[in-house]
Order: sequence, then structure tokens, then C-alpha cells
Amino acid sequence: MIDATLPPGPGPIPFNMLGWTLRPIPFMERCRRRYGERFTVDMGPPEGKWIFLTQPDEIREMFTAPADVLHPGEGLRVLEPVVGSRSVLLLDGGEHLAQRKLMLPAFHGERMRALIGVMEEVAEREVAAWRPGEPFVLHQRTQALTLEIILRAVFGMVAGSRLDELRSTLKELLDLGASPLTLLPPFRRRLGPLTTWARFVDVRDHADALILALIDERRRAGEEGDDVLTMLLAARDEGGQPMTDGELRDELVTLLVAGHETTASALSWGFEQLMRAPDVLERVTGAALEDDTAYLEATVKEILRRRPVLPIAQPRRIKQPVEIGGRMYPAGPAFTACIYLVHHDERVYREPYAFRPERFLDGSPGKFSWIPFGGGVRRCLGASFAQLEMRIALRAILAAVEVTNALDGREGTGRRSITLSPRRGTPISVRPRVREQELALSA
Repeated sequence: MIDATLPPGPGPIPFNMLGWTLRPIPFMERCRRRYGERFTVDMGPPEGKWIFLTQPDEIREMFTAPADVLHPGEGLRVLEPVVGSRSVLLLDGGEHLAQRKLMLPAFHGERMRALIGVMEEVAEREVAAWRPGEPFVLHQRTQALTLEIILRAVFGMVAGSRLDELRSTLKELLDLGASPLTLLPPFRRRLGPLTTWARFVDVRDHADALILALIDERRRAGEEGDDVLTMLLAARDEGGQPMTDGELRDELVTLLVAGHETTASALSWGFEQLMRAPDVLERVTGAALEDDTAYLEATVKEILRRRPVLPIAQPRRIKQPVEIGGRMYPAGPAFTACIYLVHHDERVYREPYAFRPERFLDGSPGKFSWIPFGGGVRRCLGASFAQLEMRIALRAILAAVEVTNALDGREGTGRRSITLSPRRGTPISVRPRVREQELALSA
């Protein structure tokens, strides 16, 4: 039963877990229709009760609450086997702010601009390898593209056997970690021998050995560059101390996890939406050919609004009684901002289920009504990196090829760890784009 002091919500627990895991979007929409702007879902142990907030004003209060009142780090413990206990995602209070401060310089504008050439090179090489006329699953290719970009941007490695080994090892680690059967504590404890847990641990140990060897090598060499590892090696806390090897490992893997699957799925969702909105596809293609940055950026924002890869923001555990939206809540449950429902509220966005990048051309979206990267001091560090990467990838793909839908029927929603991705991976086919100038020359 839901506590009397909490908003109403569905039950029992097994149905909540099934709905949230297998059909999260219909589950959330059904809850809003039945229970209103806020509702409580009991997920059972260890997650407990989650209070879903769907209104920007209440979400603002949640994002700006003191760290000793709401603890966000506890909300992503399911990722600890992958990212490690010292990941900035899992820290709270002063520890989180100190670690975040060390990492922020790596994502400032000047550093991002230095990575544009790497992103363009990787994106153009990826698209050039696509075979015209042969249907393929786009999500697999965007995964390869984003993994290569994040490896180059984070580690600054050049092509060679070491990069190949790190790439293949990390890909296997991320694929294994995407399955709930690998990471959820009940499956690890009770069904470990029957799942991929043992294989996951072996691959993680091998990945750690590769990463720690690279960290040690770079420390001793003292090499400089534009990559994130260089920045983190140079970072010093207020006491003048560098990050430990363990902290570096956890933050590097965190960046891989946060910057790989999320952007790959967002790009796949983007093309799934574009192919069902031919007028928008035509306009954004023109923007890619003419390098119309404004419309490309608006398209990226609309992709992230219409199909947020994370359906909710990181849950915040209530540590002390708190007032949100004029209502008192007891310690124990967790708040979560429902990203998907905020983005699909007709009071916030006109025609919320329509794909219209134009809605973002007249100004920036509301700070607490467009929240694909969360908000407050927990807002994703790589938000600017991800949007830049998506814009460059969109331009590289649309400028080089014409994209055709190769899916019979509608695309469904699947899960990879905590993210939502196209269930069938957005099958497409492509053909080389013939530009007007080339047509004129051939005539």
C-alpha cells in the first residue's frame, strides 16, 4: 500500500516493476492520466518508493534542494558494478561537488571546440563505410560512431592495436552492462551462475587493467593534449592533490557509459522521427548542406525533447522531511523528475507529440521544462559535448547520403540498462546524395 502521506499511485509491486521495465512510456502516461501531476510508484527493494514529479515548478524545487535533504547518488547504485564506487554519478554532498569541480574544465567551450575536428573525422569516416542500397540497423552504427568519438576524446589514442583492444573490450563491457540480468542485485545474488555476471566481471577486470596501464603510462610521460584524460591528470583539488588512479578509472568509465549509449540511441531515435516527418527531414537536410547551425541545433533539441533517452532524472532519496509544491514529504522515498512526461505536456509544449524543431528557433527552452540532461548541480557534465556530437553526426550523415526507412511497421521502445532505445534499432537504407552542383556538371 502507498503511504497516506504520499501521492497515490499504482500497485502491486510486481506489476509496477513489469510496467516500468517492459513498457515504461505507456506505464508513465497511464499513471498521469489516472493519478495526476504527481504519483508514487513502489518499485520494491532496494529502490523503494519513487515519487514522480511532472511539473516544471516542482522539478525546479527538487533540483535545487540542499544535498543533505535529497541524496541523488543513491538513485543510480545499479550502475556501480560498471562505473565504480567513486564515480561522480554515485557521490553525494561535498564529495560530489569536489569531484564535479575537478571534471568541469574538461567540458568548457574551448575544450569542446578543440574536439570538433575529431568528431567530424570519425563521423565522416563512419558514413563513408555504409553500403548503399543494403538495409542495416542504424543503432549499431551510431553505437560504433559514438564509442569511437568518446574513446578519441577521452583517451586521445591514435589508431593501433592498443586502441583496437580497448575498443573491443569496452564495447563488450558496455553491452554486458546494458542487460538488467547482469546488474540488478536480485539477479546477481540469486541467479549469478545462470546469467552473464561472471563474464561481466572478467571483462571488467580486463578493461580496468588496460585503463590503469594507460593512466600509469600517461602519468610517467607527462604528455599534454586536448583529451579528457590529460585534463583529469592535471586536475588538483583544493589541497593540491591529484585524483587517484581508482578515481580516474571510475570517472573515465563513467564518461564512456554516459557518453556512448545515450548519444547513440538519441541519434537513432532522431532518424526514426525524421523519416516520419518528411517536411522536417527535407529542411534539416538543407540545413546540413548549407551548414545552418541554428536549425541543426533546434533539431537536436527536438530529438532530445520528443525521445529523451533517459525517461526520468536521477532519483533523489529524501533524507529529511521536505516541502515540494506546497506539500510535505517524509524521509524515505525518492523523488524523480519525469523527463518524458514534462516533454509531452500540452501545457508546456504545443502539440507535444509532433516533431517540430521550429519550436526551438525562437529562443532557448525553459530551464526546467526541457531537461534531457537533468538539472541543478547534478546536470550531466557532458550535455554540451553530446549536443555538439549529435549536430556534427546529423550534418555528416545528411550531407553524404539520402536515408530511407527500412522498417516494416512502427519502431518500439527497448531498454539498455537505464536508457530507452529503438527496440529494432531503426533499420534504414541509404544511397549517396547527389548535390545540385554535381547534377549541373553532369548535364
